[in-house]
Amino acid sequence: MIQVDAQTMREVAPHFSGAMAERQNAIITAVGEVLATTLDGYAINTRLRIAHFLGQTCHESAGFRTTEEFASGEAYEGRRDLGNLQPGDGVRYKGRGLLQLTGRANYREVGELIGVKLEEQPERAAEPVLSLKIACEYWKRRNINALCDADDVVAVTRAVNGGTNGLDDRRLSTGRAKAAIARLEGFVLSGETPPSLGRPVLRRGSKGEAVGQLQRRLQQLGFMLAIDDDFGAGTEVAVAAFQRQRGLQPVDGIVGRDTWAALDAAASGG
Repeated sequence: MIQVDAQTMREVAPHFSGAMAERQNAIITAVGEVLATTLDGYAINTRLRIAHFLGQTCHESAGFRTTEEFASGEAYEGRRDLGNLQPGDGVRYKGRGLLQLTGRANYREVGELIGVKLEEQPERAAEPVLSLKIACEYWKRRNINALCDADDVVAVTRAVNGGTNGLDDRRLSTGRAKAAIARLEGFVLSGETPPSLGRPVLRRGSKGEAVGQLQRRLQQLGFMLAIDDDFGAGTEVAVAAFQRQRGLQPVDGIVGRDTWAALDAAASGG
């Protein structure tokens, strides 16, 4: 079982600030605690399957910052194909989950599968842990694992979305997930300590002493940026430029194990 967790999700997700960042952190923290075991229970347990799952759910949840669609749900009113037969069903059974569950009939069916009375308590579908299970049930019912095994991001997107809406962003998110999992697997194989338990993974929005150390190292290597313990746009650009110089992949502006190692090597003249 690949031990993906909240840190993995943070490496995939875009950065937000303020209330959006708070909501994202709450979702990622809750889901991260059960992510590996839940995915494994649905056979979403290979590098490709997990990467595609995280890439697609990241896009569908607007960067892991919501488990409920932004629209009111009124557009689903009277949709007999969704089982919305009673007045108010459109709003009551609006899209919820990391992959949005929509319509009374679907709430009833999925609720029975996961052992939660979602038809009677539809708002529970937005709870982070349940939203993960809902997404996994959808994944299983659509047999999306088989598409992941072929690494077919277009086919996976069609299975999730019904079309190719947001394909470019889904590609990028899936790519970030692949990189995050590769780094995680690298630590397991080498026996090294992951950055989350030793030197932290740093990315835009990170703050603190470790960021200041990073900025000093980059400044020593000739990059023009302020040392303010705040990983902002300037630091991200400098990191990406350094990664490009050293031939690191991906060039994502995120400081993980490989980038830390390259910084250490550069500082020692390597």
